[in-house]
Amino acid sequence: MWLADEEIKEIAEHLDKPIGEIRLFHTRLVRGRVSLTEYQNGDCTFFDPEKRHCKVYPVRPIQCRTWPFWKSNVASEKKWGEVCEDCPGAGQGKFFSLEEIEKRAAQVDI
Repeated sequence: MWLADEEIKEIAEHLDKPIGEIRLFHTRLVRGRVSLTEYQNGDCTFFDPEKRHCKVYPVRPIQCRTWPFWKSNVASEKKWGEVCEDCPGAGQGKFFSLEEIEKRAAQVDI
């Protein structure tokens, strides 16, 4: 998950931690961009496996907030089907209108 400086600041404030600590323990540089780090199993370092929730949910980065409605995921029925196969929550739960999906997809270019 890509992060902007403002998102790192919001996470630090939410957790009442210094920005430097968030950068050091929860981010890494990937191809010139800042990304959240993951555990070896792919889980984000902010995911609490015991409680099964995100520790920074109220201030999660835009890429997290717009998942699974990224342009790459909604580009075709085939791509959406692949997302639903990989992610047990995709295609489940609250109904989103096409207008809302398009609005979310327009927020990030992934």
